[in-house]
Amino acid sequence: MSRSPQVGIADGNGWRDHLAERADAIKSAGRWRSTRTYDSLGPSGTLDHGPDPVVTFASNDYLGLSSHPAVIEAASAATHRWGTGAGASRLICGTRPVHDELQAELADWKHTEAALVFPTGFAANLGVLTVLGGPGVRIVSDELNHASIIDGARLASAEVAIYPHLDLAAASALITEWPGRSVLVTDAVFSMDGDAVDMEDAVERCAQLGAALVVDEAHSVWGPNLSGPAGPLDAPPVVRVGTLSKSLGAMGGFVAGPRAVIDLLVNAARPFIFSTGLSPGDAAAALAALHLVRSPEGRALVRRVRAHTDRLTPNHPSPIVPVIIGDEHRAVAASEDLLDLGYWVPAIRPPTVAPGTSRLRITLSAAHDDEHIDGLLAALDRLGLR
Repeated sequence: MSRSPQVGIADGNGWRDHLAERADAIKSAGRWRSTRTYDSLGPSGTLDHGPDPVVTFASNDYLGLSSHPAVIEAASAATHRWGTGAGASRLICGTRPVHDELQAELADWKHTEAALVFPTGFAANLGVLTVLGGPGVRIVSDELNHASIIDGARLASAEVAIYPHLDLAAASALITEWPGRSVLVTDAVFSMDGDAVDMEDAVERCAQLGAALVVDEAHSVWGPNLSGPAGPLDAPPVVRVGTLSKSLGAMGGFVAGPRAVIDLLVNAARPFIFSTGLSPGDAAAALAALHLVRSPEGRALVRRVRAHTDRLTPNHPSPIVPVIIGDEHRAVAASEDLLDLGYWVPAIRPPTVAPGTSRLRITLSAAHDDEHIDGLLAALDRLGLR
């Protein structure tokens, strides 16, 4: 059946102009992004196939374990044994022995009854919040929580209430006024400012108010930390979300918490049920890295990255050190100026951060040596950025 040409269809129904207009708006606001190719093993490498090496202060490989020989060897051995992929979702035939081992080790590390591994940390937050949330539940969320928490709350079909950053008194009020069940969800360490929630206060408030607590510990390196055995069986659940891709230098995410929560996630969390399982190589790498983190070597790496951080900002609670610039264009220019001096610190702009708070986000790693830190400090001083 033939159809007469229509103007809307002939010109793509306006899609070409729409896409161009959106791109132009982003560019004019100084917010345009593109990927850059970094060829490295560790903190030094070449950027965009350039001839000169640069040192990155943008990686979240906080302990430098992504290039640790034991972690690489574990990933290689697992890949040779089980192949490059899990082959199916975990509930079909995608669970390998290394997944079980990793989950048991994660639960022991986090002092919880059980743990469950997801393909990414983003998927872990989506899974937890959509399962704990739902009609009749209020999710109370810090205004600066990670995008995965924001999206998980949106997908949960729950009432969502946002409280001012780190204001746990305001969070408590939002819980108290709600007649049904509530979930307080917060980052432990916030990814753009590197500041930390008062975890003891959050736990105590949730216990008193009968609210579940979900804590995303993705950027926690030396704290804040939850420790000790699980609480009473009738207490509201405390659920710990984490990533395998930052301090552990691998890929994936996990949820650790009461057995009842983990069992429910296995049966109701769509990002778990409908995703191919984490690759055996990634699971083995994370397991090897976790063994290192819990060893004297791992504790020494934590002390090293903390010492690096103290050189920039004494007593800062994380290896994430922001340098607030404000204007998007000025932040990009400052990043390029640092790059000219051999240090890659990308500019962070809206919508990742609020308008007027564009910044350089310095992230430190145990893989950096003292010479790297000396050079960065000198470059920041030369450019008037500290």
